[in-house]
Amino acid sequence: MAAYGFPCADAEMDAEPVGVCADSAYAVYFRLRPLYAVLSGVVTVFDFTGGRVWMLSAPHRRNGHCRSCGMVQWPDCRIIKSLCRLCAAFSFCREVVELAATRLIALHKNKGKSVAACLKSRTDYAQNPDKTQQGELVSSYECSPLTMDEEFMLSKRQYELATGRRQKNDVIAYQIRQSFKPGEITAEEANKVGYELAMRFTKGKYAFIVATHTDREHIHNHIIYNSTALDSTRKFRDFLLSGLAVQRLSDLICLEHQLSVIEIKPYRERQKRTLYPPKESNRDKLCSVIDGILLDEKPADFEAFLQKLEQQGYEIKRGKYTSVKGTRQKRFIRFRTLGAGYREDEIKAVIAGEAEHRPHQKQPPKEQPFHLLVDIQAKLSEGKSEGYARWAKRYNLKEMSKTLIFLQENKIGNLEEMQERVDAATARYHELGDSIKASEKRLAEIAVLKAHIINYAKTRPVYDAYRKSGYSKKFLEAHREQITLHKAAKAAFDEANLKKLPKVKELDTEYSKLLTEKKALYPDYRKAKEEMQELLRAKRNVELFFAEEKSSTEKTKSR
Repeated sequence: MAAYGFPCADAEMDAEPVGVCADSAYAVYFRLRPLYAVLSGVVTVFDFTGGRVWMLSAPHRRNGHCRSCGMVQWPDCRIIKSLCRLCAAFSFCREVVELAATRLIALHKNKGKSVAACLKSRTDYAQNPDKTQQGELVSSYECSPLTMDEEFMLSKRQYELATGRRQKNDVIAYQIRQSFKPGEITAEEANKVGYELAMRFTKGKYAFIVATHTDREHIHNHIIYNSTALDSTRKFRDFLLSGLAVQRLSDLICLEHQLSVIEIKPYRERQKRTLYPPKESNRDKLCSVIDGILLDEKPADFEAFLQKLEQQGYEIKRGKYTSVKGTRQKRFIRFRTLGAGYREDEIKAVIAGEAEHRPHQKQPPKEQPFHLLVDIQAKLSEGKSEGYARWAKRYNLKEMSKTLIFLQENKIGNLEEMQERVDAATARYHELGDSIKASEKRLAEIAVLKAHIINYAKTRPVYDAYRKSGYSKKFLEAHREQITLHKAAKAAFDEANLKKLPKVKELDTEYSKLLTEKKALYPDYRKAKEEMQELLRAKRNVELFFAEEKSSTEKTKSR
């Protein structure tokens, strides 16, 4: 037997055993564990082998905060004892994995409306004929579905007359929503299960209706019961964790009817949601609408295309650049800003059959696997607070875990292997970079040489005439530009030691070949750069991690 959260050694034990199976003991422990931090008036002792849960009350001499155990005192433990019994009774079947979801909702009085009007609107929605097969899936207890709101109001008036008390809060009724797994139950059976749930939860003391809705993929019940009892002497007390009680009772009834329920995982096994569906922008939505019109509806001309957009709820602004605006949009969007395939001339070409429309596939941005660790000591020396240090520790743990995953995926087991991989990636990156730079240098030389050859050929007759004129100054002033270009071209040839000028066609061929090779090298260059950066970040993180471990070890030894 193991004790958890025992507040003090001299506690007065008031033990009350609750017998359940071993799995249930685990379930009760994980469900009640968050309450131990704030409720020390009770101690839970679990016997996992024997399948028992012991509730031990431990009253203290004073209320308030207990310094010895760090808990807030709550001498009255009856509520917690009830909660333990409830959890123990309704958590015995943990192997079921699918769903029957249940929720308890308090119905409040709307501002500016009377209680009767609020009751009528809520009951009318529950008994909607389109959702309940024309009212066939509506059952009731101690009231008529047709006059349910009036009967509820009558019981509230009788309560005021009998007790002389007026309702202080604005709760007018309560609703239980019960959903079932799609395709597992019929609507009639769901209504019977909902009726049983309402009867067992209210114990027949409150009038209610059960409306089964079939408008969704999953069949679900709307159970509305009065907040005033049938004898008009009391109100329903929304006790502590009543929603949990309804959920457990619903699970128990569903298991009795061989229906599936939701598995409640222990706290440590729960996972926080980190991935969310990407939010669709107005431009992405417009592109998808255009895709549907062009591919499915096949408009006859561009004007018919715009009319179909108007039918989809878009406002058209015609002019030099056609633009559209959807509902709840503040600004118009021009077609030419949507990207390739969505410009006005491209859409017209697709409509005319001159081109094929290809929907744009948006590529999600590639996230970096990890980032550099934060040097906490350096940040603290710069004046950062202790709160920043706590955040940095959590951040470093997350990034270091990502780094370890990266090292495992790349099969790097020690620092020597990491250094070898870093050197190889760096060498590969510089090699590709040098090749691209050499290609770019040669491309620039070819472009300059080609320009000089063309200028030399064009200005040669003028320069020959200038030479025949005996280098006349008058001729030079008249043809200075052509003569200057000719001299510059000849100087460039002499500098390059060209005895024979290459043909322009040969230079064009070489230029095109180098340009193709350069473009082919760029994907490998970017990949090598990313690989090198990831390895360098991993190396830096590992070095910083071991440095922090060494410093902490030295501090421990010095103490």
